[in-house]
Amino acid sequence: MNEFALQITNGCKQSDIDEEYINAFENLKKIEAIKEENDGLFRLSSLYRIGELYLSKDGTGFVESIQKSEVDLLIEPENLKNSKRGDLVVAKRIIAKRGRASGKIILTVKKAHLYNLAYILIDEFKNFSMLNLRTNEPLSAWMNGLDLKTLKNGTVLKIDIDNDEVKEILGNLDDPKIDEKISLLLYDRENEFPNNCLEQASHTPLEVDGDEYPNRVDLRNLDFCTIDPVTAKDFDDAIYFDVNNFILYVAIADVSYYVDYFSPIDMEAKKRGFTTYLPHKAFPMLPRELSENICSLKPRVDRLAFVSKITLNPNSLAPTNEEFFEAIIHSKHRFNYDEVDKLIETNGEEAFGIVKELWVNLSKLYKITQTLRAKRLKDGFDFRTEEMKLSIDKNHLLKNTVIETGTPSHSLIEECMLLANQASAKRATAQEWIFRIHEPPQISKIEELLSKLSTIGLFVDNYEDSPSLIRAIQKEATNLGLENEVDSMIIKSLKQASYAPLNVGHFGLGFTHYSHFTSPIRRYSDLILHRLIKTQLNSDIKEREYLLRNISPLCARVSELERKTTKCEWDFRDRKFARWASSHKDEIFEAEIIEINDNNAKAVLKTDISGIVVNLKNDDLLLFDRVEVSIYEVNIAMAIIMAKVVKKISKEPMDF
Repeated sequence: MNEFALQITNGCKQSDIDEEYINAFENLKKIEAIKEENDGLFRLSSLYRIGELYLSKDGTGFVESIQKSEVDLLIEPENLKNSKRGDLVVAKRIIAKRGRASGKIILTVKKAHLYNLAYILIDEFKNFSMLNLRTNEPLSAWMNGLDLKTLKNGTVLKIDIDNDEVKEILGNLDDPKIDEKISLLLYDRENEFPNNCLEQASHTPLEVDGDEYPNRVDLRNLDFCTIDPVTAKDFDDAIYFDVNNFILYVAIADVSYYVDYFSPIDMEAKKRGFTTYLPHKAFPMLPRELSENICSLKPRVDRLAFVSKITLNPNSLAPTNEEFFEAIIHSKHRFNYDEVDKLIETNGEEAFGIVKELWVNLSKLYKITQTLRAKRLKDGFDFRTEEMKLSIDKNHLLKNTVIETGTPSHSLIEECMLLANQASAKRATAQEWIFRIHEPPQISKIEELLSKLSTIGLFVDNYEDSPSLIRAIQKEATNLGLENEVDSMIIKSLKQASYAPLNVGHFGLGFTHYSHFTSPIRRYSDLILHRLIKTQLNSDIKEREYLLRNISPLCARVSELERKTTKCEWDFRDRKFARWASSHKDEIFEAEIIEINDNNAKAVLKTDISGIVVNLKNDDLLLFDRVEVSIYEVNIAMAIIMAKVVKKISKEPMDF
């Protein structure tokens, strides 16, 4: 759902409109499609509709309304006004022949894509074609001063979507380094920062002198520490636990202090939404001068922080008081997960110096977080998923994969962050806020999953609702030794978590209130939340009204950007898998069937490289069948691996 569409549907001030949409806003005002109403807000007139354009095979278009109460508008081909599939358009209602709600497009507000990505395919008969990298459909293009037919097979092109002109030759599919460019461009992820951002970043301070901030709470005497992956370069959060008073301090990088509204860095962060993490490189939301330096809670230096102070009941561990304030901290040590895991395993017996001092409090906090986790899982779920990390070599080829499972150190820091995120959501005094929500699943969806699982002998008879059904399925999956496989299927059947202005709770975690507060360096949603809470602390009514008036479109924006970021990371992973598979054609691999459809199936290979999924024809296969397969075709451009079943092995689950 587009933010501009929400703004002009729900009502907005002209000053609320993002620079990206201001021309469209002015054009709609000019033709009186947008009018100012009595409350001083501009809204789209009832004669018009704004929404995404869908195209059917016969060329007929449909504009989907963002209002559920309104039916879609039918757009005849002659009324499309050169708009393309996926574009955000404004249509005017008209009387049409077909006797249903119809319209004609008057304005394309935002194109779905500014360019096409294509690759050249020269087949075995020397036939030349260009194929769209998004759809694998043929397209045409031209380039000034160059006959495209002279280019090599596999050449990748960036093409203007309006006039089909080739704007750039990106490289060739034979070069593994092209994968990064393709994944970033397909999902509009940025690499370099614009000059005005870099200029602003160059003027940020290099260090913090806490004595220069007398209005902040000085917490430099407290033994804060950070716990992160060994490869981490930016440190969002630091923790300290006061064991005598049962007070947890969660200190978060105070990004909002350094990033002003509408500044170049803010506008670029809003455009990116999230940091994108590829195996070899991070593409940060903020310039590195901020994300890896002045905002990062590095050890042994003063840093500005926004702190969540949570007092726990010593017996029940329920929060009895939750405060937020701006502070100065001085982290005493940077831990990585492996170090903390070893401390937990050895009970700190080998620790010395500052680590031994910090372990006194951390060890007690760890025991508390274990109890908190056990309590949380009575209402929430523990889906046994594994995070896969890819490693690529200097030639950008896949080197290996490592499966990361949750360890005690992960659990320690996670429970602290969950407490702060819940506390931030409970700050909502108005109906609208920026919540992280996970809607409950429809029981019909889980029953549909149960129907699939019945083919492998997994049955559940007694359940009252979707939570009890999920738990019953998990219990039976454990009995069959299929915990990870079934949990993956459960997750696919659930709705995606997202950002929303209205609270419906978080089903997966089992929380009634939840937000994202703890990572403003890499998530714009958290920066929005910090600003909202600060309007409460500073009694800034004007700024608060601005944020809440635009909270619905902001939630829509960050939810969309989150999906794009995730898809970019997955796309890059799949491209590396495809390259690996292309060098292992005709080899025999054990595999397990993980998805069954009418005519096809998917299987995960059992190799040293984890997570490679191949596509198969469904030749009387059953879910979780063990088979031997042979890779016979790999489409590097589309990152698709085709294989055939050589023989079935058994129905026993595989040990990956």
